[in-house]
Amino acid sequence: MNPSVGQPELVEVAAGVHAYIQPDGSWMINNTGVVTGSDDTLLLVDTTSTEARNRALFASVATVSDADPRYVINTHHHGDHTYGNWLVPASTTIIGHDACREEVLTAGLLASQVLAGPDYGHIEVRPPSLTYTSSLTLHLGTRVVELHHPGPAHTRGDTVVWLPAERVLFTGDLVFAGGQPFLAEGSINGYLSSLEFLRSFGASVVVPGHGPLLRGEEITRVLDDLVAYTTYLTDLATSGHAAGKTPMEVVREAGESRFSAWQESERLVGNLHRAYHELDGKPLSERLELPKVWMDMMELHGGPIACHA
Repeated sequence: MNPSVGQPELVEVAAGVHAYIQPDGSWMINNTGVVTGSDDTLLLVDTTSTEARNRALFASVATVSDADPRYVINTHHHGDHTYGNWLVPASTTIIGHDACREEVLTAGLLASQVLAGPDYGHIEVRPPSLTYTSSLTLHLGTRVVELHHPGPAHTRGDTVVWLPAERVLFTGDLVFAGGQPFLAEGSINGYLSSLEFLRSFGASVVVPGHGPLLRGEEITRVLDDLVAYTTYLTDLATSGHAAGKTPMEVVREAGESRFSAWQESERLVGNLHRAYHELDGKPLSERLELPKVWMDMMELHGGPIACHA
């Protein structure tokens, strides 16, 4: 793993519930979850990106449970959340939304080719083998784990993982704490709705897909900030689209904002491409030209986008 970023930390957020936090939360450096049931069943929320990071994750999990995972929940299809699926035993059930499975198979190992800086080691595609449409409840002995699909938001196939007794919410990449969200493969309108959906749980602890753990008032602050960002994005898109400007022209003319200091600020132009797609009335099933989106993001970034995984 890249020594220039911080070391992962396994944090117990409730009895038998851990968050695996990976600094600095930038491209391909995500958080995962570890949940043990009253019957010692082991469940993981996501895997991670490179072979080295996945092996470090599993070594850390082994310090709190000697069981093989019975379930792995994929919160969405992106490689930093799924590339470790192949390393769990064949008997482990990988669970995700219907669209998550489709997108894992469609994307393959593309992310490792686009963000080509790290040494990924050996990685393979292993999609969810059990899928659901709206919600699904798992019972790990007496521990209840709920899976909910908020609708298309970050991607077409997002899942949030809710532990109602412990009031712990794993959001996947619906929440980037300290970073701009990436919505080019999802829905701007759906993302705004998903933030209110997250708020409705009244969670005590939120484990974001990227960034530090959130507790108490931090949860409200981050969700408020993400709503403000999405509103800003929508306003830029609406005015720029009406004026016939390209997403890049809109970003250049907008200049700096309070969101420019967030990590991955190049995502703004990618998100505008998605917003334009929606303003054109195109269906979510009609994919964006992601190579064009990525080229605009690199231009805004000022060169190749670094990945420190």
